[in-house]
Formats: sequence, structure tokens, C-alpha cells
Amino acid sequence: MAIRADDPAGLAAGQDPLAADTARRNLLLLAQLRWIAVAGQVATIGIVEWGMRVRLPLEPMGLILAALVAGNLLTLMRLRLPKPVTHGELFRVLTFDALTLTALLYLSGGATNPFTLLYLLQVILGAVLLETRAVWALIAVTFLCFLGLTVAHRPLALPADSPGLFTLYVRGALVGFVLNAVLLATFISRINANLRLRDERLAALRQRAAEEDHIVRMGLLASGAAHELGTPLATLDVILGDWRRMPRLARDPELLQEIEEMRSEVARCKTIVTGVLVSAGEARGETAGVSGLKAYLANLFDEWKARRAPSVAIYDDGLPSDPMIVADSALKQALHNLLDNAFEASPEAVWMRARLEGDELALRIQDAGPGFTRQMLAEIGTPYHSTKGRLGGGLGLFLVVNVVRKLGGRVEARNRDTGGAEVTITLPLSTLAIEAAA
Repeated sequence: MAIRADDPAGLAAGQDPLAADTARRNLLLLAQLRWIAVAGQVATIGIVEWGMRVRLPLEPMGLILAALVAGNLLTLMRLRLPKPVTHGELFRVLTFDALTLTALLYLSGGATNPFTLLYLLQVILGAVLLETRAVWALIAVTFLCFLGLTVAHRPLALPADSPGLFTLYVRGALVGFVLNAVLLATFISRINANLRLRDERLAALRQRAAEEDHIVRMGLLASGAAHELGTPLATLDVILGDWRRMPRLARDPELLQEIEEMRSEVARCKTIVTGVLVSAGEARGETAGVSGLKAYLANLFDEWKARRAPSVAIYDDGLPSDPMIVADSALKQALHNLLDNAFEASPEAVWMRARLEGDELALRIQDAGPGFTRQMLAEIGTPYHSTKGRLGGGLGLFLVVNVVRKLGGRVEARNRDTGGAEVTITLPLSTLAIEAAA
């Protein structure tokens, strides 16, 4: 992935948000590795200088370590910025670390210092974090640094009773090996965890895209079915109107009442079909009206209550204010679906409660039924998962989840401690406000 200089975020070059987030986490890991490196280098210098009595140029080494600390502080300040982290930044950080390591090795024996093994740590981290071209560039940098140390370096001033350079080299190589192994095992595992997290989020986005494609196909089918149902419903309405005027049927009050009930149901079907067609062909702001939040929710519940007539249906309005909102028909249908589900599980009692929690509207639909199974709670909002056991079941809650998600909210389900189920819709009020529609 090429990162252009005029595109510091890297997004115009194709860096997706998930990759940018992973790069940010990896940069934080490199900052943590630097702190460990600084602590280890200070400890090593102290052991060599005072424990092994090998004289080192402490002042220039201290300046190099101070530069490394300053660079790490700048990295942490950079991570506070919202701008995405690019692969170019990771390359520059690893290159800076390689150069500071070279400076320290130059002052402490050059290529004869066994801690040249730490160059491998930089290369392996680069192979995991960077793209192919950047990895080869980092290999070239570390190779040139090592080559330079073989040509120019400050020799170590060993004491007279020293066991010898080769013995010291072997001991240092052992320490360097252990240090490399521990750091690689720790940080590679954490980097892999970041990559797994990115893959999980990518899989969730793919699942969401598949669900939205499923909804589009369902919408097309619903729109086509609504067009096809318009004619037979109109025909039925005409026939029932003719029956009502027939003398033989008009004299039978019982038949006349049944005809009126059938006409009422046909009219309801026509209303539903019209709503499907309008929803398929109009935008949200064109089909929705303006209403107070309290009136919108109360009317919505009363309409559902008149249609389903449960034994107990209570709407608990706990809203402290009544902001003006867009009376969204999609949200209304979603709430009716939830109320229908609660009624089918518990015909004797259904509750709807409205609360404001900060800047969010919380709507809770409760029933006194058997509650959700453990599998249903784990697969809430997944199409065709239902406790009703009928073909096509589970679509209602699936559509509710997607409608609420489109409005920037979330759906949560649980079983109540006192029995029954509870589904909570949480919506930011800003998505229902009139300004949002405008």
C-alpha cells in the first residue's frame, strides 16, 4: 500500500479504517517496546560499567538514551491525535530505533558487541508490521548499520583481569538471545492479537453487509408483492360492498356484521400495502411527519393496542420533556413488530416504557411470557431464528435490529428477573430530531 506525502492519513491510497486502527495499536506496542529497551540498555550499561569494570562513554550514551526517550514521548503524543497511523510512520519508528541502537553499539565495541543480535528484532518486527517494500528497506538500513560498525567503532577498554573478549562475547550473546526470544514472543503474540481483532471486525462488517443486502432483496420482494396484491384487494373490496347491498344478505344481521369485519380487514390490508409502496418509493423525510415525542409514542401504542386488544396493555411515559421529532414510519413499524412479538408470547400482559438516558431515548418492551431461550439471546437479530417454529419466523426482530441500527441505535434483549422477556431499543435523540431530517 503506497502512502503519498500529500495524504498523511493514508486513506486516499486505499488504507481502510480497520487497517489504520490496527496500525495505531501496533505503534503503541512499539512505544511500549521502546520503554523496555531503554530500561534494558540502562541496566546493561550499569552492569558493564560497574559490575564488569569496563569503561564506557557514559555521557554520549546518556544523550542517545535521552533522544530515544524524547522520540518515544513524541510517539505517545502522536497517538493522541485522531489522524490515522500509516505504515510509513511505523517504518520511520523502526528505522529510528535501528539508528539509535547503532549509535550505542558504535560506542561499545561495534560489531564485536554481542547485542548486534538486536538488529534481528527490528527486522522481524518490520516483517510483521510493514509491507514488503518497507521490510526490504529496513533490512537494507540494518545491513548498512552493521557494515558500518565493522569499519568504524570505539573499542572496549577491558580491565587487565578480564576473562577475554571472546568469553565476554559468548556471555553477551547468551543474554542477547534470551532478550530477543522473550521480546519476540511477547510482542509478536500481541501483534497477532491486534490482527485477529481486525479480522473479527472485518468479519462483522461483512456480516452486516450481507444482512443489508438481504434486507434490500426482501424490500424488492415486498414492493413487488404489494403491487401484485393491490388489484385483488380492490376487487375484494368491491365484491364485499356489493354483498352488503344485496337484500338477502342485508336482512341477516349476523352475515352483515361478518361482511363489515371482512371489509375492515381488507381495508387494513390495503393500508399495509400502501405503506409498503410508500416506504419503497419515498425518502424518510418525505414520508414522515413532525410530532412531539410524547404524542408520537402514545399514539403509536394506542394504535397497536386498538388493533391487538390485549388483556393488559400499559404504556409508561417517563419522559421528562417533549422534544419535536420526525415521526418515522420505519421506527413505528419496528416498535409494532416488537409489541406483536410480546403479545404472541404473553397475550395477557404487555408493557412499553419510555425513558430518557442522557441524550438517548430508551424504549423497553416487556411481557410476561416464557422469555428467550439461551440460543435466541445469543443469535438475537439473526434472520430465521425464532421460537415460533414457523417458516420464515425470526424476520421481525431481524428487521427491527437493522432499522434501529440505521438510526444509529442498538437493540438489547434479556430475560426479566420476575419472568418474561424484555427488549430495549436505545436511540440517540439527534437521529429523530427535525434537524436530522432536514
